[in-house]
Amino acid sequence: MRDPGAHMAVGADGQFAGSLSGGCIENAVVAEALDALKTNKPRITRFGAGSRYIDIKLPCGGGLDIHFLPLHDMALVGDCLNAIGLRRPFSLILPVCGGDPQYLPGWRPLSADRAAGYAVVGHWPAPRLLIIGHGGVVGSLDRLAAGMDLEASVLTSDPALVDRLSGPGRNIRLLRSVRDVSAVRGDPWTAIIFLFHDHDWEGHLMAHALDQPYFYLGAMGGRKAHSARQEALRILGVTEAKIARIHAPIGLFHSARDPDSLALSALAEIIQCYQSYDFADHTA
Repeated sequence: MRDPGAHMAVGADGQFAGSLSGGCIENAVVAEALDALKTNKPRITRFGAGSRYIDIKLPCGGGLDIHFLPLHDMALVGDCLNAIGLRRPFSLILPVCGGDPQYLPGWRPLSADRAAGYAVVGHWPAPRLLIIGHGGVVGSLDRLAAGMDLEASVLTSDPALVDRLSGPGRNIRLLRSVRDVSAVRGDPWTAIIFLFHDHDWEGHLMAHALDQPYFYLGAMGGRKAHSARQEALRILGVTEAKIARIHAPIGLFHSARDPDSLALSALAEIIQCYQSYDFADHTA
């Protein structure tokens, strides 16, 4: 169910965060982790096919080798949380036979060597959504992002939408003019989504966005609207190479017309692009 290198944290009180399957072995993993904490020694335990636990089976019929590593260095947790908060890639060196994991700034590809006694796991920042536009689909996409615990910021020209979406911890900002580009900022793990029905709002905002780092930039509207958008961007001096990177019409299923379906279509395309994007140039 999860890629190699996935993590799950278990506390001495039995509370845990993360998962290693679809829910079929999590209770057994917690029990094994608590036992590893008692002995204070790392171990590799197999669950499923080939395991000594014959009563714990995976529905797929496969098996998982899980590395249990008691954690002593709480500073490591702080380093990881700090990198996550700053949206910076990092890696962990996980010793198989004992010792504390090591934090490394920057991303390293997944590798494991039992003979050498360690594994390396790299972590990219989670996808962030910068939603720019007005109308019902803005709220729908914002709600979907929240449901997936994705960081999302909204820039809108609609004061009523600002009031409706604002709240503690929310990043909602009113656009006061078509040249109000100050909050249009990205990083390599940001998706920028334009959701304007009035495409006159797009020009300067999108031209600025195309100069930002991002892994995805998409815009709502059909092919005719996109053709007009391309011409408007050319007039503003945007290069053909940058224009060609725009996903339009937005989404995986382009016939979606109601706000919720369009938001789902767009988010599916965004996550698909994130999972397939080559971030190799952004390892630091």
